[in-house]
Amino acid sequence: MKAEPARIAAVRRALGRGDLGAAEQLAGSVVAAFPDDAEGRFLLGMVRAEAGRVSAGMADIAHAVELDPRGDYRAQLARLQVMLRRDHAAAQTLSAAEGALPESALGRDTIGCVYARLGEHAASVPHFREAVRLAPDNAAFRYNLAAALNFIGDVDGAEAQAEALIGIDPDNARGHHMLAGMRKHSAERNHVERLTAALARAQAPDARLLLGYALAKELEDIGEQQAGFARLAEANAEHRARLPYTFARDSANFDAIERTWPRVAAAPVRGAPQDAPIFVIGMPRTGTTLVDRILSSHPAVRSAGELQAMPLAVKMAAGTTSRMVLDPETIEAAAGEDLGAIGRDYLARALSHAGAREQGRFVDKFPGNFQYAGFIARALPEARIVCLRRHPLDTVLANFRNLFAISSRYYDYSYDLMDIARYYARFDRLMAFWRAALPGRILELRYEDLVADQEGETRRLLAHCGLDWDAACLDFHRNTAPVSTPSAAQVRRPMYTDSVARWTKHRDALAPVIAFFEEQGIPI
Repeated sequence: MKAEPARIAAVRRALGRGDLGAAEQLAGSVVAAFPDDAEGRFLLGMVRAEAGRVSAGMADIAHAVELDPRGDYRAQLARLQVMLRRDHAAAQTLSAAEGALPESALGRDTIGCVYARLGEHAASVPHFREAVRLAPDNAAFRYNLAAALNFIGDVDGAEAQAEALIGIDPDNARGHHMLAGMRKHSAERNHVERLTAALARAQAPDARLLLGYALAKELEDIGEQQAGFARLAEANAEHRARLPYTFARDSANFDAIERTWPRVAAAPVRGAPQDAPIFVIGMPRTGTTLVDRILSSHPAVRSAGELQAMPLAVKMAAGTTSRMVLDPETIEAAAGEDLGAIGRDYLARALSHAGAREQGRFVDKFPGNFQYAGFIARALPEARIVCLRRHPLDTVLANFRNLFAISSRYYDYSYDLMDIARYYARFDRLMAFWRAALPGRILELRYEDLVADQEGETRRLLAHCGLDWDAACLDFHRNTAPVSTPSAAQVRRPMYTDSVARWTKHRDALAPVIAFFEEQGIPI
């Protein structure tokens, strides 16, 4: 028996106005009176998930799908599954949803978002297109379509959607920021005047940060290097002042990694997988996407993108309940655990992503895996590891110039030049530690060397990864695989030298960093 429409409508009204307590009470009464009513069960799940009880909400929505396997229910189930890092289950839910697609724009957009989270950007595009067709004035749906088109290399299409988005919402900071990053702008074709006006109007802190980065980037594109850097420094300083970050938080992680290595080195390895994924690690913005494209241009290799599979496998092995995936408590708890189990868990998570599922070997290019190199080397004995190195000052500048995920606490170091310098120095020390602890396991590849001798360094890279030479790797810019990192525009060009020694244009601003590196014995 189905619940009366009036009772369902009451739940939706309470949920719409954000009164989660009333919504849960009303939905609970519907479920109690009508246990086989799919809509009541679905709404109860949505309320519980919105209140932060995601596991309970997911269970309710899974029950609703059993009662009525409609597309909108499956879309929300898949969304909660990826939230809980159950990527394999989410992929199965999406597969089932393709047979009974949601009728609502929100449902189609949700499916697109889940595909994107799983790295299947091409599969997300039809769903985002349909969401925009059904709700053409929805700015969020437009943004998602533009981002997906940019990821798959349809820059013209992405630009058109971003402009349509700004037409709907002229002060949409995310749209402006995305548009600025799609291509290198010229004095004849840019958005500097529009961005300047939008920034002057912006009040919300995140909007000011996004617009500040966008304006800085376009000013630099058109040759106004110093004005662009000044705008960037202003945006970063404004944001940094709101963060409770201290370098001691990151330093504690580095210390714990080195302190616990003897236990990791002596831990049991039972039934370790013999698969040979390729890990591309290093500081962000040092050429990791470029190397990923070179490797995935080889016919025997696919890119799986930036996976969180190893951090999550280590977190699962640790069993810690702390909110951060990486912290000293988790590192301490995971040391000594069965590394074979971590390797198997890693592969199970990785294989939920399209690139890893395809035939052949795959690349995991999450740069932050440099902190997990010890776990990788032991849990996956056949894995190959490549660490990108770049001039220290170019690394600092590139991290300062790139806006990472604002909500992620892992990149809080990136808004201040000296915070980045301290982070780099500690990264450099950890890589020296791995060099001694894991001789021969990690190929350290200098970005500048790759630019100067593309073929020679590519041959060295392929040899380290156990791959035969293939000239297609020199034409990495022809690789049609999606790119979901800030380097998308760059890696669709042939090798270029624009980014080498960029730091020299900002020598004065980097003077404190130079002095610090000299104190630390880091050659520049």
